[in-house]
Amino acid sequence: MNASSTALPGGTWALGDSTVTRFGYGAMQLAGPWVMGPPADREGALAVLREAVAAGITHIDTSVAYGPRVTNALIHEALHPYQESLFIATKVGANRDAQGGWPTARRPEDLHKQIHETLQTLGVETLDLVNMRMGDAQGPKPGSLTESFETLVELQRNGVVRHLGVSNVTAEQVAEARGIAPIVCVQNGYNLAHRHDDDLIDRLAADGIAYVPFFPLGGFTPLQSEALTAVAARLEAMPMSVALAWLLQRSPNILLIPGTSSTAHLRENIAGAGLALSDDDVAELERIGR
Repeated sequence: MNASSTALPGGTWALGDSTVTRFGYGAMQLAGPWVMGPPADREGALAVLREAVAAGITHIDTSVAYGPRVTNALIHEALHPYQESLFIATKVGANRDAQGGWPTARRPEDLHKQIHETLQTLGVETLDLVNMRMGDAQGPKPGSLTESFETLVELQRNGVVRHLGVSNVTAEQVAEARGIAPIVCVQNGYNLAHRHDDDLIDRLAADGIAYVPFFPLGGFTPLQSEALTAVAARLEAMPMSVALAWLLQRSPNILLIPGTSSTAHLRENIAGAGLALSDDDVAELERIGR
């Protein structure tokens, strides 16, 4: 079992040779509207990052595509030189266009460029974790990831990347990646209402591989459900707190990276994720996504 106890909800998990808090922080919302441009409140964004680390969070997720390059620059300004315990996960495989789209960028030359920009903007010589992002903005798509993933494996051999993962992928692509090189995590869209990866999560847990759900609270369309509202009312809690707590109780290999641009909301998320759900609560919530 990789999990153990810590002051933050959920304890910790081993990502490769590092131990991280299962409750982490996703930096995407620190960029401007639709993840483009600088934040409206730069000092507020820096304060959120510093508050996350002060709260004990050791797992921060980012991408050079956020902004683009905006969240990486904020992380560097707020937290560099980084604490030894801080683990920064990033991803490659997509760019941004002038319309705010997410065009794919997975050719070897694209990936080398993104890795170089990530190293530069974060101010490090080696990246803790790089997730190979597949699919598109609508979700995973079938197809081989071999060429792209092998490029990251080459960079790992060269000492530029410590650990590898995959993101926005099908179960078949997870198996394909694992046939090429070890991975430490899978990052896919998953929450109470979208349970397509249930079997995959259980298989990964058995093999000691983390599952990191993005949009754990529904993303740009927050989760809404009568059952979620009912359980929250019974517990005198916010529905989003119940959704986070359910994820932590769902499986010990699930790592949370909820994002926010508010220090108050960050504290609410941490407190809410620590809710204890009864068997009856869980049974009622389980019906939402099934």
